[in-house]
This record gives sequence, structure tokens and C-alpha cells, in this order.
Amino acid sequence: MFALHSLPLAGRDTRPWERPSSWLRRHNSFFLLAALLGFFSKNGSDSKTMSFSLILATVGRTEEPARFLQHLDLQTYRHFELIVVDQNPGAILDPLIRQYQDRFPLLHLRSECGLSRARNAGLQHASGDMVAFPDDDGWYPADLLQRVASFFQWNPSIDGVTGRCVDGSGGDSSRFDRRSGWINRFNVWTRSNSHTIFLRREVSQLVGPFDERLGVGAKTPYGSGEETDYLLRALAHRRRLFYDSSLLVYHPQLIRLMDARECARGRAYARGTGHVLRRHRYPLWFPLYQITRSLGGAAVSAMGLDFATARFRLNILIGRTWGWIAKESRNYSSEWR
Repeated sequence: MFALHSLPLAGRDTRPWERPSSWLRRHNSFFLLAALLGFFSKNGSDSKTMSFSLILATVGRTEEPARFLQHLDLQTYRHFELIVVDQNPGAILDPLIRQYQDRFPLLHLRSECGLSRARNAGLQHASGDMVAFPDDDGWYPADLLQRVASFFQWNPSIDGVTGRCVDGSGGDSSRFDRRSGWINRFNVWTRSNSHTIFLRREVSQLVGPFDERLGVGAKTPYGSGEETDYLLRALAHRRRLFYDSSLLVYHPQLIRLMDARECARGRAYARGTGHVLRRHRYPLWFPLYQITRSLGGAAVSAMGLDFATARFRLNILIGRTWGWIAKESRNYSSEWR
């Protein structure tokens, strides 16, 4: 694996539209020299064994967390701790916790409902060099932590890396870029997802907690966007984030029923997207692009007589528009509670 820490950041040392791959073609010899220098100049903190804190928020599931723990126990790299933040009533996860408590360091916490609240509770107890936020219905391939550790050891100046989310058969489980490269505020939407994020812990300490008004279970209009907001805040602190499309994290494909409940959920997720676009003051063209994509998708579905999908995409359009134009408020009506 080559060191990447000498590559220019998009928007700083290169033109914003210039991908690292084109930069490399023009600077092959410099890149190879930098890779060697990166290998020989690793500082003590990166030469020691790197450890991970994996923060797993879970509610309403038992089989899926069991699958995650089963695959986690197969990791070839064993320097990790798992922090399970349990938002279930009762003790339904206790038998599973006991099954793995002697297999690897495992801390079982409880918190109020809300994905961002759970992750913040876990961050308070994280002690690893790296932090990650796996989904309770996803799972890691056996060599993932080894590959991530190697990436950071080869690239000591990179602050975070994200991977690509695929289903069990290897197909993309959501819209991901197939090209690796630096993450910026425009491509972060297709180069990250919460369960593919790995950050140095000092980045999480710099950025602070997740915004508990964003994400599933937040009791606000905004049902998503917490991880994108988090990475955008890291970028605002000039942290260097890289997307490696060869780092795979497994997650099942979402089966959409396109019924009223699915439309309501899609609308809530889209409001979160629109709200993050407004909060981080994107230029006008970018929110308009996001909104018109939904409109175009709805039109294509309607022309194909797929009216259920057209209705779903119109709800995405409505949600993104609402989230983008609505002013932020801490006082939400009982509709969201």
C-alpha cells in the first residue's frame, strides 16, 4: 500500500475538479519518492500497535447484532474494543453480550433512543486510537480492521478514511462512488456512510459530539444527515479525509415497499439532507442539483408507469426542499416527539 499523505487536497493544491488519479499520472516519480519517505518517516505513535473503538448503537434487533458480533470475532486484527450502546427496553441483548464478553473487550452501555445520542454515549468511553460506527445490521469482512490499520500506518498525516458499502453479494447497497480519492464537501455525499467511517480519535475529540437533533430517533424533523454533518465539521477543521473504494463494509440492500410508511421515512431522511445543505451554506447550485435530481427521477418513474416509485421520489423532493428552506429551531412540535 502506498502512502498518500503527500498528495494534494482537492481545492487547496489542485483544481477542485482534478482527481488525485490525474495528479498522479503527472507526478509519478514524486509520488514514489513521497511514498518511500512516508514509510521511513513514520512517527512513534503510528509505529505502535493501533487500536480501534467500535461504537455499535442498536435497538429493536437481536439477530442482526448477533451476526455483526459473529463476524467481528473473525477479524484477523484483534486490537479493538466493541462498545455496544443498547437502546432496547429490558435485557434482550444480555445473552448475546455474555456469549462474546470473553472473546474480545466488550462494554455494554444503555442510552436513550436516538442514533446520535447512542454514538455520543459510546464516544465518551472510547479509548482506541481510531473510532468507527458500525451499523447493527451490517458486518465487517474478516480483514477489514487489518486493512484500515495498515492504511493509517502508511499514511500518518491522513485523519480519516471511509469505505464502500456493499451487500452480501458484493453489489453496492447505496449510491457510492467507484473511484477512490480525497473527500470534500461536494463528494462527501457519495463517498461516506456512517458505518464505513474510520477516524483518528483526536478528530472526534476536535469535532465534538454528533448533533443529537439529526438522525434516526432524534425526535425532530431530520431523520438523517448526522454523519455527513460530522464529516463536514471535520473538513471545516481542515482534517484530511480519504475515500478508499476497495475498503468494503457489508450491509443488506434496503427493500423499499414504496408504501405510505416508506414515503414518510424517505421524507424524513430527505429533510435531514436538506437541513445539512442549509446549515453548511452550500452554494445555491448544489441544493438545486440535489432537488432537481429527485424531480427527474420522479418524472422517469411516472413515464414508466411506476407511480409508487414516482410518489416516493416526490416525497424525497419535498423533504429536501423543506429541510433546505426551513429555518433551524430547537422547539419542535409534538408531531416529531
